[in-house]
Amino acid sequence: MRRSRRRSGPSGITSLAIALALAGGAGLVLKPNDRTLEGRAQVTDGDTIRIGDARIRLKGIDAPEMEQRCSRSGRSYACGETARRALIEIVSAKTVRCRAAGRDRYRRILARCTVDGNDIGTRMVESGWAVSYGRDYDAEEARAQERGAGLWEGEFERPQDWRRNAQGR
Repeated sequence: MRRSRRRSGPSGITSLAIALALAGGAGLVLKPNDRTLEGRAQVTDGDTIRIGDARIRLKGIDAPEMEQRCSRSGRSYACGETARRALIEIVSAKTVRCRAAGRDRYRRILARCTVDGNDIGTRMVESGWAVSYGRDYDAEEARAQERGAGLWEGEFERPQDWRRNAQGR
């Protein structure tokens, strides 16, 4: 007597095809390289914006954290908030265009962004309200430092160092 085997689900090949399709789709979502985002931006802090639901970290710059304090003429001031206001001034009521280049460890999209064709990272670093992160804006940082612009007018801890030290506080 012959017994027939009944299959209760998709075949192994079908399951593999479905898994590969899902993985490919996830790759597009998780690695948004060369994806273009455009629209009005909401500013989170001195180096992070939102366009719609997309959280975008400006690639190549590092601005003071919102809780970070710096000093100028011997007085402490909220340099994180000042950097945020500088970025608001750049993007306010304008269309921001971003080219995605991956994601950071917080799952934000890393991107180079422009307003009216001008690179936002360049403007933030040249004005002294952000520093170069990863050597991308070293020349702009040197110019800001020479002029004593923004953060360079007083004393500050680099945001990366401030974050590291804040964890130990």
